[in-house]
Amino acid sequence: MKIVILDGHATNPGDLSWEEVEKLGETAVYPRSTAAQAIERIGDAEVVLTNKVPITREIMDACPNIRYVGLISTGTNIMDLSLAKERGIAVTNVPGYSTDSVAQMAIALLLSYTNRVAEHAQSVRGGKWSKSKDYCFWDYPIIELAGKTLGVIGLGQTGQATARIAAALGMKTVAYSRTKKDVDIEQTDLDDLLSRADYISLNCPLTEQTKNLICRENIAKMKDGAVIINTGRGPLVDNNAVCDALDSGKLAAFLADVNFDEPPKADDRLIAHEKAVFTPHIAWASIEARSRLVDAVAENLRSWIKGGKLNRVEL
Repeated sequence: MKIVILDGHATNPGDLSWEEVEKLGETAVYPRSTAAQAIERIGDAEVVLTNKVPITREIMDACPNIRYVGLISTGTNIMDLSLAKERGIAVTNVPGYSTDSVAQMAIALLLSYTNRVAEHAQSVRGGKWSKSKDYCFWDYPIIELAGKTLGVIGLGQTGQATARIAAALGMKTVAYSRTKKDVDIEQTDLDDLLSRADYISLNCPLTEQTKNLICRENIAKMKDGAVIINTGRGPLVDNNAVCDALDSGKLAAFLADVNFDEPPKADDRLIAHEKAVFTPHIAWASIEARSRLVDAVAENLRSWIKGGKLNRVEL
């Protein structure tokens, strides 16, 4: 059996091993692939493993031997699941592998705004503390989170983990989810959450219903000076609407690990905004999370080979 990994570098730049996958068949690993390269590289392979390379109708037509697509991710938006089902192609994903790491990043982004650790460390490194007439100084207000309200949009595993950490910091938490969850977190409708939250964490999946969820209309419902944290997906946010809200002061800050375009365009207005903080889509990328991901990708494939349906994505 031939196995092709189309874009293995982001998941495993060399600090992990594909050995468990390689045990299952003749494996070719590519660091990254364009759509055109994908067709040539898949060729007559039966198994395709992909993180961000979409498996399109064109690829399925050109590579009719494909029987299994293993997504090296949780999200399934790079796959046409209806077409895969029609063609008899099994699709799997890896849910939950980065829950704790992504929740940790959401809170890290929040603390980067409230405590300004990086900025103050840079000031100290530059000699400002040594020249200070007082024993301390601060270049930005330091904000205490205890008693503030975090609104969590999306109450899956990551949303729940984020809410738990926020609660441990003394924050009040309120959540909105498309479906009611049996958890010890206050749940409400979206409009109520937007009006009450000091900080809003986006933890929902990207769907047609959630695309541009953070739009002008919904920003207008927020508190003046609210802060948005996005560790979900870039297209959850209307970037231009957020930029205008930052300019006007309606939003105090935008903190994100994801963007609409990845990598972003050189003239991306939101990326360059002085009130925005971005990390380069690394919330999922702890060594622990990536190890779990690689192991799960191999286990999903092993299950399929044996006739199982571990983490099968069904319509």
